[in-house]
Order: sequence, then C-alpha cells, then structure tokens
Amino acid sequence: MAYDEGLAARVRSVLARRREVAERRMFGGVAFLIGGRLIGGVVGPDLLVRVGPDRDAEALGRPGARPRDFTGRPMRGLVFVGPAGTRGARSLEGWVELGARYAASLEREARRGGVAGGRRRQAARPGAPRRRPRRRGRSRGRA
Repeated sequence: MAYDEGLAARVRSVLARRREVAERRMFGGVAFLIGGRLIGGVVGPDLLVRVGPDRDAEALGRPGARPRDFTGRPMRGLVFVGPAGTRGARSLEGWVELGARYAASLEREARRGGVAGGRRRQAARPGAPRRRPRRRGRSRGRA
C-alpha cells in the first residue's frame, strides 16, 4: 500500500525546525522519529500519531481520529487521523506536536532512569539464587 506523499511532505515541513528527526519505512508507509523515538507516520491516506496511553481518550475525541486497529485489535497510545483531521495546517501541526511531546516525555524519563517505553528488568524473586554470568573462553573441566 502506498502512502500519501503530500501528507508526508507536510509532516516533514512541520518537523523541519526540530533536531534529530529521522524517517524510516514502517507500517507500510513512512514513520517519523525524534531522537530514536517514534512520534508517528503516514500510512496510506492517514496520519498515525503516537500520543501515549494516558492521552488516548483525549486524542480519540478530536475530529478525524480513530483507534489504531491495523491488526484488527485497537492499540492504546496510537491513533489514526483521517484526511479530514489533517486538512488544515494548524490541525496537522497540532497532531505532530502531540506526538513530539510524547516522544520528548519518553526521553526525559530515560534520563531519570525510567522505562522510556521499554521494559524494566524484573527483579529476582526473594530467596532465588543469583545467576552468574556465562564464562567465555575455555570450557570448564577441560585442560
């Protein structure tokens, strides 16, 4: 499926003043990242925006937004915005800024030592033996 090149060009122009912007082919379209964190992209005629699970309901209340149901199951924190919701320059800018703010919040959390969108290491169960790191080099028991 091809993506809307015109919409992608408009998103690029909104992101032009930011640093660390990257593009990747993803989701059958193009994705935009800031500092390695996904902010959204263009899939077919729609804009995909990463708003975060906390702002999901608020984003879905805006015109043109619908849940990201790419696989048939809605995914929290990501919304599709149809062409009607990105027609105006201000509305497109608002959506892109929403995604950029969420990506920046992940960056701040990473600096504080938080999860930053990834998984935390699970703590060992109390009383469980500690795992030793594997040795490299000679195998044990051989001379």
